[in-house]
Amino acid sequence: MKVGLLGHGVVGSGVRKIIDDGLTWEVRELEVTRILVKDASEITDPRMTLHADEVLNDPAIDVIAECMGGLEPAHSYVKKALENGKYVVTSNKKMLANYCNELFDIARKNNVTIHYEASCGGGIPWMASLDRTRRVDDIISFRGIFNGTTNYILERMSREGSSFADKLKEAQELGYAERDPSDDIDGHDVRFKVNLSCVKAFDTLQNIDDIITFGIRNIDKKDLQWCADNGYACKLLGNGEFHADRICAFVIPTFLKKEDVFANIPLNFNAIESNSLTLGRAMFFGQGAGSLPTAHALVQNIVDIYKSQDPEINDKFPVAIDNSRHEGVYYIRTLRPEVFAACTDRMISDDTLITGRISLLEIARLAEKAADDKLFIAEVTE
Repeated sequence: MKVGLLGHGVVGSGVRKIIDDGLTWEVRELEVTRILVKDASEITDPRMTLHADEVLNDPAIDVIAECMGGLEPAHSYVKKALENGKYVVTSNKKMLANYCNELFDIARKNNVTIHYEASCGGGIPWMASLDRTRRVDDIISFRGIFNGTTNYILERMSREGSSFADKLKEAQELGYAERDPSDDIDGHDVRFKVNLSCVKAFDTLQNIDDIITFGIRNIDKKDLQWCADNGYACKLLGNGEFHADRICAFVIPTFLKKEDVFANIPLNFNAIESNSLTLGRAMFFGQGAGSLPTAHALVQNIVDIYKSQDPEINDKFPVAIDNSRHEGVYYIRTLRPEVFAACTDRMISDDTLITGRISLLEIARLAEKAADDKLFIAEVTE
């Protein structure tokens, strides 16, 4: 089976290496024949080209592996590949979360599939697990640490008593965080992954903008000190819950009791858990990013296509997100505590409070009303 690569950066070069090395018989049945690169200085292999059409229009290529990242031109290239009757594998959660409805429809019309194991959890076989579980069972919910960058920052802050700014800078120096870390620290990266996990877990489509998202940009050392003093650890969690005719989907910093397994996930690791009727809770732990772990997941999908596994193109049906169905207790630090007066259970300090039990949707509404750019919100597990 012949493979065309779009991009030869961190992930694309890993895909090329794994296939070229051919350590198993399945991988030896694959061949990378064309590689799109961005700049002439990158051309170090006769398979490389600066022209996307040489990859997308090559009739000999069966599968396109999109490893570029970003919305465009990745979206346009994937769309064209599917229209040309080529299978697609991708690690691009941002592009796919924004365009999955359109791309799934094009794939169905052209009798091909788009695979995205590498889009959530890097090398963790999260999507494959959801597929296998759903053959036998209904998935009730999932939750997880989907972003290693924020997990690294939170754990180092907690352990060292360091500032957010210092640990963010350290994460950038180590290559865990981008120069512009907004997608990570504002929770958008996790939101994309929650959206795609809902597609797999619940066979549904949602409006990504309806996924309530709170990040860690405004977390302070005193928030983590309160956690430690009260037996909690802070993690940024992505969540999905199926309620028959509605879905709850949200991203929020969460204060977890220290005996909770997620409270003990170290450094830049990811951990994701599904909960289903007969299997119960099943958890996956591992590296959520990096060249070879992510490339491993992409090549797994290519092997799936080669072996005609997961060939079905399921219709996805729109289901509304209704986060009023998720209720919790929340820690809120704000310059405008009076906005939250009606739901306050107790004040911790002049600017910090704990709510009574209240719907997440109402908390989001009050947060918007507060219009406080220093606001920090976390759910407190009971």
